[in-house]
Amino acid sequence: MTPPEEAVLVRMFIGETDRHRGHPLYRAIVEAARSAGLAGATVLHGPVGYGQTGHIHSELDVDAPGNLPMVVEIIDSEERVQAFLPRLDGLIGSGLVTIEKVRAFHCGRRAAEQPSL
Repeated sequence: MTPPEEAVLVRMFIGETDRHRGHPLYRAIVEAARSAGLAGATVLHGPVGYGQTGHIHSELDVDAPGNLPMVVEIIDSEERVQAFLPRLDGLIGSGLVTIEKVRAFHCGRRAAEQPSL
């Protein structure tokens, strides 16, 4: 285990049908984060949720086409995340983004090989 470090977690709440230049927005965000050299990104697929409109989107609703929730999380140092935010703003047409300070550490057998955040 490496010692915990200060980091920033960016969490984006978008829909699975959201697009950027014809491609899934969640994929475009992950690719942009990778090309920016950020430490890591993960996409989580939500089975049910609602947002600003109040309409509940659910994978269980077979009668209505859905726009299931997607959550994209990115973690890195505060400086690197701040530098990435303008690029993120250019990708997301509409969505909620949260930013929070976290303490992160690498654990497991390969922890010693991981670069710091």
